[in-house]
Amino acid sequence: MKSIIQLQQLFSSIFNTTQQPRIFFSPGRINLIGEHTDYNGGHVFPAAINMGTYALAAKRSDNKLNMYSANFPDEGIIDCDLANLAYHEHHRWANFPKGMFHYLMNAGYEIRTGADILFYGDIPNSAGLSSSASLELATGTVFEGLYNKKIDRLEMVKIGQKVENEYIGVNSGIMDQFAVGMGKKNHAILLNCDTMQYYYAPLPLDGYNFIIIHTNKARTLAGSKYNERRLQCENALQDLQSNLNIDSLADLTTDTYEANKHLIRDPIYRKRAKHVVYENARTLQALEKLKQHDLKAFGQLMKESHISLRDDYEVTGKELDTIVEAAWEQSGVIGARMTGAGFGGCAIAIVKTSQKEQFQQQVQQIYQERTELDATFYTVTMHDGAKEITKGVKA
Repeated sequence: MKSIIQLQQLFSSIFNTTQQPRIFFSPGRINLIGEHTDYNGGHVFPAAINMGTYALAAKRSDNKLNMYSANFPDEGIIDCDLANLAYHEHHRWANFPKGMFHYLMNAGYEIRTGADILFYGDIPNSAGLSSSASLELATGTVFEGLYNKKIDRLEMVKIGQKVENEYIGVNSGIMDQFAVGMGKKNHAILLNCDTMQYYYAPLPLDGYNFIIIHTNKARTLAGSKYNERRLQCENALQDLQSNLNIDSLADLTTDTYEANKHLIRDPIYRKRAKHVVYENARTLQALEKLKQHDLKAFGQLMKESHISLRDDYEVTGKELDTIVEAAWEQSGVIGARMTGAGFGGCAIAIVKTSQKEQFQQQVQQIYQERTELDATFYTVTMHDGAKEITKGVKA
């Protein structure tokens, strides 16, 4: 973990400047429940976390955009001209900030000069904690702050999703960018992905911690079966629309689904639709349980969510299942499930603070024995959305 002072020194060294950069922070996110419902018009329940992406930036006098990642130092400075922000495969991670500059400028936010930007993320790579959305919204806040532009936060969130969908080519929903851009300290967000209506839900965690457990099984979203699952859901929806006036799978109640599931001809598509409908219902139930300060019932919904993702949506895999099932067996655990798109990445658990060390030791032992991999554990808190933090940083 690099300190802000180290990053400031690195900025001066890399870009050979005495100019003091402005500093921005964009969180990562976990999703507490409501997985693979976002692109099906349903509800999700994410929260921004205190791990994320730092961006140090200063304006240039020319049209060059110079970008450097302290996470990939061997790649050096990646540069381009503001007049040519086309996607290039060899620019790898830098395509995300390039895409943000491209679409913000296309949206009418004119800028006359480029920038030097140093990025540093403390989100584990390929963990499924929305490192790409964090990078996108970090860039958005850099753009807004550095060039003194007032950008509606929801517009910035949607531009981040547009970068993901159209520039990078991943058909992801709005959840990641929304959570990263709209997060609130000590709260989760119930979001209706169809209407963009949202509700901040306080998290009553007295005596408990959220622990992220990284499988250290890398996941690559664009190359995974994510797009395949989305297509399967679209096919299931088309079958249902032959007899039902619905716009999305999330329009269905569980009872309506059960009465009409025979319309879905392919049994695989039927399983995918079942997960979406029941998961959407669980997400709404989860809000009610948190309002009642019933963490135990919330934890049971987390467990049901993972089982559905394992059996009906089939996006977990050996590593995630091993960690989650080991977590269920431990005392002091209220609930555990995979989080993110799946196919590797991370799980989350709600664990009694006094039993945290024992929990980590026992889950680690089981995981090593069954997979020959080491898990990594992170205790996280809920954080505000992406913002400038320059004034809060001590020199």
